[in-house]
Amino acid sequence: MDIEGLGPAIIEQLVERGMVNKLEDLYSLQAADLQSLERMGAKSAANLLQAIEDSKQRPLHRLITALGIRHIGAKTARILTQRFKRIEDFFQVTEEELTAIPEIGAIMAASVVAFFQEPRNQETVQKLQQLGVNTIEPSVEPETQPLAGKVFVLTGTLQTLSRNEAAELIESRGGKVSASVSRKTDYVIVGSEPGSKYDKAVQLGLTILDEQAFLNLLQS
Repeated sequence: MDIEGLGPAIIEQLVERGMVNKLEDLYSLQAADLQSLERMGAKSAANLLQAIEDSKQRPLHRLITALGIRHIGAKTARILTQRFKRIEDFFQVTEEELTAIPEIGAIMAASVVAFFQEPRNQETVQKLQQLGVNTIEPSVEPETQPLAGKVFVLTGTLQTLSRNEAAELIESRGGKVSASVSRKTDYVIVGSEPGSKYDKAVQLGLTILDEQAFLNLLQS
């Protein structure tokens, strides 16, 4: 859910002290709860509470990822919510409807259906809704998708972004991230120690961008 300041050390304390036993408990925390944690003053507690509050407005694909559905990562969650815009849709979806999406296989489909048919998970979603967590994927206007139809390949280590963060930036602008280089690839983003994907991109005469050029492309 991209909650700034909520790292592993704080999460461990919250769980060990019984303050967070379920996902929805996170959204019921009070300032006094956080101030009781080690190295957590009033200002830090207030900032974290605000970050938790801000995370309620994340799009549905972030929540689907955060629910921890087996076999469903961030990329797949985004694909799913392009088709199913409200979390209530997932309570009714069938495996056949899911596998009709080209990127969704039978194992993924079965996992999604099983998750949302589990009463405990339905209760969690309902409580999150009651606490004000967004459960809708906003419609994306064409003008906010400047990379629509473009295929990217990431190779090597970037200095300012993780691989997942770079992929998120691309996909949020309508681009697609591929694991392999081919003639259909539009851009190859190269970090340090890129390996064979870089060599193939050179052989095919593809557009190769270093990290700064990639960031410039996103900004433009």
